[in-house]
Amino acid sequence: MLTLVVQIQPMPKHLLLLISFFVFSSMYAQSLKKLKKEIVTTLEPVPGVFAVAFKDLQTGKTIYINEHEIFHAASTMKTPVLAEAYKQAAAGKCSLTDSVVIINEFKSIADTSHFSLSPSDDSEFELYKHVGEKSTLYDLLYQMIIRSSNLATNIVIEKLGAGNVMTTLRSMGLKDIQVLRGVEDNKAYQKGLNNVVSAYDLCRLFENMATDKIVAPAACRAMIKILLDQQFNDIIPAKLPATVKVAHKTGFITGIHHDSGIVFLPGGKKYVLVLLSKNLTNEKDGIEAMATVSWLIYHYVNGKQ
Repeated sequence: MLTLVVQIQPMPKHLLLLISFFVFSSMYAQSLKKLKKEIVTTLEPVPGVFAVAFKDLQTGKTIYINEHEIFHAASTMKTPVLAEAYKQAAAGKCSLTDSVVIINEFKSIADTSHFSLSPSDDSEFELYKHVGEKSTLYDLLYQMIIRSSNLATNIVIEKLGAGNVMTTLRSMGLKDIQVLRGVEDNKAYQKGLNNVVSAYDLCRLFENMATDKIVAPAACRAMIKILLDQQFNDIIPAKLPATVKVAHKTGFITGIHHDSGIVFLPGGKKYVLVLLSKNLTNEKDGIEAMATVSWLIYHYVNGKQ
């Protein structure tokens, strides 16, 4: 009887690696597609307009939803102002230790008439007690971010120049963000002269910060350190474990709630997330839905470690 012996040659290592790569990539793409569907399913029932921009800084994978939709910036425009301050400091045009007089009188960009801010319309109140005194530029920037101080913002913009902020944004290729003025300029608002953002551009701004592309690495780390002290945490960090750190800036006015920043996982992974909303008829539901989206994205990225 003839016995047939079949010898199976082992597959070359490079071919095994190639097949594994394509299988992994296919599974990754499918899970990313599933995540996007879950995000849409979470946001769809809530009346309003939403935008999402997510980028995994390790893999480069992204999810974009309405990423170029234009939104009133609210206080998210304070992040570009922070970036401009550190850029000017790096260029020697100012110092973060500069002494700045605390003022509460500003010119409207609509007609140059003067206006003042009220603490009742601000989320930070202490600075109003010190009008006429001096503060460092750094302290104003810090309050502008962590407590979203409108008064600090307008003082800083007076020093840096809104036009310079715009020039820096355009130099980074960010075409959707518009920082024309400070806040509470009601005459400008009535004329439609507003600060605006898109999820896509905010995502790129934070990516540039996370990858040391705005200014030198030490300056980018210093900006991130300020953003990590953010005191309004009801969207991106709300449902995440305490071990997850978020360097972020929020923004909110009637019917509008935003959050944007860099998320740092304990294992070393990090990603950028921007969540914008407008025309919200139930702000509580909108905030809850966006916090859930943040949770979904965290679990997706955390599962890839």
